[in-house]
Amino acid sequence: MGKIDQYHTWVQWSEDDQVYIGMCPDLITGIHGDDPVKLYGELCEVVKDVINHFEAEGRQLPVAGIRPMQEVV
Repeated sequence: MGKIDQYHTWVQWSEDDQVYIGMCPDLITGIHGDDPVKLYGELCEVVKDVINHFEAEGRQLPVAGIRPMQEVV
């Protein structure tokens, strides 16, 4: 399992903002866009960049607190 795999990422529609929101709450607040498939790819790239930044700075990655439901049950 890669480091990115420990963090839960998803895209959802925001009725309030009328845009898709890509989230990874353990690492970033979110990004937005009009195309959910393209947005998910961009979200994964941002998460990878954040992980690389932490590693380059010699900082420990945050513990993943948000997990998919299949792991909770």
